[in-house]
Amino acid sequence: MSGTIRKNITPGLYVAIVQKADQRSGKLTQGFVKDLLTSKAVHPRGIKVRLDTGEVGRVQHILQK
Repeated sequence: MSGTIRKNITPGLYVAIVQKADQRSGKLTQGFVKDLLTSKAVHPRGIKVRLDTGEVGRVQHILQK
């Protein structure tokens, strides 16, 4: 499933995100989705989410459903 489509992402989903500061290096952070921050149905760089740890970034991969 794609991390660019909002309907594929729900709270509690285990995902890999890239944070703003890590965009150049491509370092991914893994965690569980707490909130969806992007309101549009599709975003080309990934849906922005807040993890349960408080980290914010764009979904690159959905790791577990």
